[in-house]
Amino acid sequence: MSRCLNRATLIGYLGADPEIRTLPGGGRVAHVALATTRRWNDRDGKPKEKTQWHRITVWDSLPSTFAFVERYVRKGDRVFVEGEIDYRSYENRDGAVRWSTEIRASEVLVAGELSGGEGNRSAGKLSTRAESGAFQMSAL
Repeated sequence: MSRCLNRATLIGYLGADPEIRTLPGGGRVAHVALATTRRWNDRDGKPKEKTQWHRITVWDSLPSTFAFVERYVRKGDRVFVEGEIDYRSYENRDGAVRWSTEIRASEVLVAGELSGGEGNRSAGKLSTRAESGAFQMSAL
């Protein structure tokens, strides 16, 4: 029996609010840009850092994850994302084939305080459901 695994686990910060799109067939998808930064000291002891951007997609076929991203997640939030790495190709306007790498999220959780979203706008607090721990990771 062959065992294979395609899984990415990321913790980073959102670079923009989620972009929600409705497709012609009625399906919905959320796109988010997630930044992860690695920090280290070079040979001379000078601090260095490298930020990488990851394209995250969340489909409405995962209703609770999609609803969470749509309602609560905003630019600047620190989130935990787990999903499958997906490579796809497309033709640009000039007819050249381009490749894109995305993480098709199966799980999105808060890894810190939420900065925006529906549950945070009024009293600066999350909704009761989120406060119960349903959406928040506590030990990151």
